[in-house]
Amino acid sequence: MDARLPAHLEVAAMIRAVEVAGGFAMIVNKGERDAGTIMVVTTEKGENSQAYERMPQIDGTRQWQCVKKQDTENKYEFSDYLSRRRDQDPDLWIVELDIAQGERFIGLN
Repeated sequence: MDARLPAHLEVAAMIRAVEVAGGFAMIVNKGERDAGTIMVVTTEKGENSQAYERMPQIDGTRQWQCVKKQDTENKYEFSDYLSRRRDQDPDLWIVELDIAQGERFIGLN
């Protein structure tokens, strides 16, 4: 039996926590309800976006890691990256958290 929390519950809890803290959160792409991969995009007032995904570790655990940072000179590159990831993985959830220090909502920072 898999002890992993269903993706839709984890996403809902994350969104609620951000809203309670005074931020804004939204689902950019809805993935597979129970076992979908989750990508979290953190931003503050729409700037300096960073994408995080859980990556497998040597010990078998999965840790959040920054997989893409927005280039201030080429903002379209970031959205293109998100589109490519969504096309690669139809089960992918993309959740945007617009709040200061958004990384704290995934256990970083």
